[in-house]
Amino acid sequence: MIELINISKGYPTSQLYSDLSLRLNPGNKIGLVGRNGTGKSTLFKLILGEESADSGEIAIPKGYKIGALKQYFDFTEKTLIDETALALSEEDKYNIYKAEKILFGLGFSEADLQKEPKSFSGGYQIRINLAKLLLTEPNMLLLDEPTNYLDILSIRWLKAFLKSFQGEVILITHDREFMDSVCTHTLGIIRRNAFLIQGGTQKFHEQLAANEEHHEKQKIAQDKKIKDLEEFIAKNKARAATATLAQSKVKILEKMEILDDIQYDANLEFDFNYKDSAAKFLLEVKDVSFGYDKNNILFKDITFALPKGETLGIIGKNGKGKSTLLNVLAGELKQLTGTVDFHPSCEFGHFGQTNISHLNQDNTILEEIHSVNNKLPEPFIRNICGIMMFSGDNAKKKISLLSGGEKSRVMLGKIIAQDVNLLFLDEPTNHLDIDSIKALTNAIKAFAGSCIIVTHSEELLREVCDRLIVFRNDEADYFNGTYDEFLEKIGWDDETAEDNKKEKPKSDKPKLNKKEIKKIRAGIVSEKSKATSPIKKEIAQLEVGLDTLTGQDKAKLESKILDLQVKLEELNEEFQAKLDEVG
Repeated sequence: MIELINISKGYPTSQLYSDLSLRLNPGNKIGLVGRNGTGKSTLFKLILGEESADSGEIAIPKGYKIGALKQYFDFTEKTLIDETALALSEEDKYNIYKAEKILFGLGFSEADLQKEPKSFSGGYQIRINLAKLLLTEPNMLLLDEPTNYLDILSIRWLKAFLKSFQGEVILITHDREFMDSVCTHTLGIIRRNAFLIQGGTQKFHEQLAANEEHHEKQKIAQDKKIKDLEEFIAKNKARAATATLAQSKVKILEKMEILDDIQYDANLEFDFNYKDSAAKFLLEVKDVSFGYDKNNILFKDITFALPKGETLGIIGKNGKGKSTLLNVLAGELKQLTGTVDFHPSCEFGHFGQTNISHLNQDNTILEEIHSVNNKLPEPFIRNICGIMMFSGDNAKKKISLLSGGEKSRVMLGKIIAQDVNLLFLDEPTNHLDIDSIKALTNAIKAFAGSCIIVTHSEELLREVCDRLIVFRNDEADYFNGTYDEFLEKIGWDDETAEDNKKEKPKSDKPKLNKKEIKKIRAGIVSEKSKATSPIKKEIAQLEVGLDTLTGQDKAKLESKILDLQVKLEELNEEFQAKLDEVG
């Protein structure tokens, strides 16, 4: 385990942490959340010793090994298996099967083992680094966006691996479903400090909201007390008879620890600008095939019609042709056979890795987004910049100075500014934080037009997709149904873990009739009442005495009430789960 004690860290332009403290216990798997720019990645650098804190200390036990996923590539061996085996310990250096097992889990094939590491795509090179990290058998894993370049099957494998990992994990990811399924705790960097709870992201945000509501009530009460004291002092300090009493009130005021106003982040909300269309189908595709040569056909005979208002998801392993299909549909590449027909009223926006090169390097972010729709006022464009995490003067940065991830966000901002009725989106969530992804998901769901999206996010697939094109078994097939229906009816290949097929285990419990179910539910309800009634009574009794207290006594009582309310909510959730299980 490790412990961070009163850590403060800042840069000339911002203060990240003030007296941040955190203790990780054995087996903790922590999901680290917070808006981009709050210092999540910097926290990793401090733990790894790559940067120093301005004050405070980080206590790490002797011999405790911390491993972090590298985002750069430094390969020296001629084959994948030799490169990966470099990470084996001296006592394990001949146990090559350990390297093979992890490589296969990450989506590499037997044939890949003898290929040169540098011959793989960027996404697969990230996997090589991940395989080497896992082979070092660290006590703790620090994973910063490990799913960014992984396909669905590899993400599912990594999820299962991390669940069974015996050490500690701190995970930064934009994939909320992945985080919640892996992590035992959620940690947020909130207003320059750490807020840690046991449980997932939803419970974290609920608890944070409850804490903030409690703080606001304390702040209102304190502000009233300060006003009363100030008025008393002003009225009585000049009168001899009350001057001493007034001075005592001054001392009370001076000793009071003033509560700060809560600084809330702006809500991330936006909509795509919809261009009206009377079309029933915005896009019709018939018998489309593509390959870079006749001996290397990526997909063939793709046929579908896209109704207005529906979203089509393109899914499958990396390197099979998903982005290529999207580029063919968007006209970036020319199909070998077949037709791609747009309705005359169709206007589309295309977010893809290939068209990032179309950005004007001399423009500022503000100018580049404005260039697609000069009708929009500057405040509206600035709002789009803020949504894409370019607030204030950052919107005036030149495109040429941006990273690849930042350029991706500019491309997404340009689409938001356009008047469109069809969206082509290739992995749009890769460089967004969780709040931004939620805003994007809501915008897609609210969009009156149509969308075709390439994504490895199972959460996004479930939220927005009505139909699918699935790349599997060296084919691309149209599936007329949702992602959950695909998992239920077809599922992924046998090479994946059993739970990838989302099969429900057969229950050994005998089936119950309605009378038996009713009896069991009544027993659970009775048990719930016995467990929760004393807590409810205690809360009610404490609240009666709340109005008679002030200052720290009142704050302590409010804190006790809040703890009881949290305990009550946990019990309610526990008994509800029991009721749901019975049916």
